Amino acid sequence: MAAFGLWGMAPGLPAAESGASRSPASALADRLAAYADGLRHDDLDTATIERVKSHFIDTIGCGIAAFDERPVRICRDVALGAAAGAAIVIGTNRRTTPDLATFANGAAFRYYDLNDSYVGGLAGHPSDHIAACLAVAEAERASASELITAIVLAYEINCRLIDAFDVTSRGWDAPVFSLPAVALAAGKLMKLPPAQLAQAVSLAINDHIPMAQTRVQALSDWKGLADAEAGRNAVFAALLARGGLTGPAPIFEGNSGFFKQISGPAEVDVGAFGRRGVPFRIHQCGMKAYPAVVYAQTAVVAGIEVARKLGALDRIAAIKIATTKRGYQRHAQDNREGGPGPYGARRSDGSDARDRDPRRRKAHLERGRRRAGFPGAADEPGRSRKKVPRQRGRALVPRADGRHSAGTVGNRSHAGYCGLARQALASARPLAHNALKIWRLTSDARIGAELG
Repeated sequence: MAAFGLWGMAPGLPAAESGASRSPASALADRLAAYADGLRHDDLDTATIERVKSHFIDTIGCGIAAFDERPVRICRDVALGAAAGAAIVIGTNRRTTPDLATFANGAAFRYYDLNDSYVGGLAGHPSDHIAACLAVAEAERASASELITAIVLAYEINCRLIDAFDVTSRGWDAPVFSLPAVALAAGKLMKLPPAQLAQAVSLAINDHIPMAQTRVQALSDWKGLADAEAGRNAVFAALLARGGLTGPAPIFEGNSGFFKQISGPAEVDVGAFGRRGVPFRIHQCGMKAYPAVVYAQTAVVAGIEVARKLGALDRIAAIKIATTKRGYQRHAQDNREGGPGPYGARRSDGSDARDRDPRRRKAHLERGRRRAGFPGAADEPGRSRKKVPRQRGRALVPRADGRHSAGTVGNRSHAGYCGLARQALASARPLAHNALKIWRLTSDARIGAELG
């Protein structure tokens, strides 16, 4: 598909939004609203459209994996307990309001920390916004092209604001950027004019600033759900703006606004946002290989490689860990201040005695291996684990085929992973079915008709 110019051809985009010519006095919420209003599907090149589809399918896969997790089920049950609406809770055949569908679907997408990530001044997960875009698109009977455009918009706003602001050093959490991103994407799907889009941004931000306590010390269920809640609030704000409500303004520059209270002063050049000749930020978002925080992705790779070479764990005498300043602030510093240790970090009651005890930790890991269907679990006498002799002074060499470790770590079977996939798909078959439908969407297909 040929790419057409957002900045030269798109109707409704003020000339003042051309970067250097922008008036410095115009409020940021108004400039973001003007950008959102002017973005068109014709402004997206083929690579960007395909990128959206890839991230969409990846996100659906994350939802399949977490579909039966207890916190995800709770969110789904709450959403379905409300009055019926026009947006489906994917993985079921039931509908609820678009804001609650955003929350339930977003919880599944995000819970395993496996969905995509963007790293600027801090890390975010822009694919969290796909839940909101899909719910609103279905409720509004939007076309596939409108859905794709809204997803690109949500990614762009979120990532560009991550680039511009530092909120974590002040104790605030990254989903704060989801509020304007989702409010604008949802508002665009609702076909709100720029003035109402700006009101949606103000309504979304003012009362819903998330604290970074979500990610430090005792980690609760909420860590995997906070962005789903931000999406829910932002969709509701867009609905309120459509109804005619106004929000506090100027929300960023005001005397008690975002700059003063949350971020400190910042310059956001909306004229530099994605357009013809300027790549959209979705191209800088990465897909995770492992269900772990983004900063741990390379550490997981390194750990697997060490395990392949090391073999038996009892050969380890000590482990030295070097980390980033942010890694220290978020994990090591918490531990020194009396927070939970690394193995017990997900215990919301603050107790990590189970995982600090090596015997209990081993039993816990063995149970996980059995659930996953991996060979070599302790209670499977027919599948004994391989033993590796100690070899002092040199590293062990992995097997030539590169697929299996010679030691007790990393010796996992393809059948084990397939077993997990079959288990997830059995309970979430409609979810997988809808993913295939979205992949095949044509630009004029209606989202509600495809998911109905």
